Amino acid sequence: MSALRYGYGTNGFANHRLADAVGVIADLGYCGVALTLDHDHLDPFAPGLARRVATVADQLRDRHLGVVVETGARYLLDPWRKHAPTLLHDDRKLRLDFLRRAVAVAADLGAEAVSFWAGVRPPEVDERTAWHRLVDGCAEITDVAAMLGVPVGFEPEPGMLVEDLAGWHRLRDDLGAPAAFGLTLDIGHCRCLEPEPVPQCVAAAAPYLVNVQIDDMRRDVHEHLEFGTGEIDFPPVLRALIDGGYRGLVAVELPRHSHAAPAVARRSLAFLRAAEEEAHP
Repeated sequence: MSALRYGYGTNGFANHRLADAVGVIADLGYCGVALTLDHDHLDPFAPGLARRVATVADQLRDRHLGVVVETGARYLLDPWRKHAPTLLHDDRKLRLDFLRRAVAVAADLGAEAVSFWAGVRPPEVDERTAWHRLVDGCAEITDVAAMLGVPVGFEPEPGMLVEDLAGWHRLRDDLGAPAAFGLTLDIGHCRCLEPEPVPQCVAAAAPYLVNVQIDDMRRDVHEHLEFGTGEIDFPPVLRALIDGGYRGLVAVELPRHSHAAPAVARRSLAFLRAAEEEAHP
């Protein structure tokens, strides 16, 4: 039996209805879903949200699937600007509203975490102002999440204001290290830009992890790749997760592979199970 709980991200099933995506993910043998709130996947701004959330909660429960809520939809908030507005923009109120809604959805779903990131600093916003806005916004969302009992997984993202583990630690320190403020770690990002080898990166992050995304990647190239097509040796990485005591979802993050989602998801789970078997002593 696997020591890790593998999930799959719905952003890699963008051409499927959410119910169909959940069904395929469950039938393939995954343990959970990383649910990106988006236009066709539980849009938090569309009418009848409470009813739709209850329906999804029932589907997940019936399929015995865990869930984390992801907030990286590209054009949900603005049809012209990818990911905008972020917590760093002048008009960041919509982002804050979205994140508050995401936390509420996560609470109603019984989600294991809600994940978000900083965003790219707009050129018209100086670094000091951007950092102040980020700390302020994270404090607000973390407080809301703590009240609702939902762990926050903040994700360092290449090219964003917080792009690595050092930046995450700085942010956590400036927030006062609240208990509800955890870490979302994308394994591919470790290979992309972290200074340490990927297994050591995972081991260092382990005490703070509430959410893990997994994909292959190459050094200095932020492109999510299928397993075996990048540069990561996965058995030592999975061993580091196991040794670190991580019990949350390890969700495949392949947002550009929706055109072949069922086949890619099948291959991905087979690869991870084989890699974990190799990782066991």
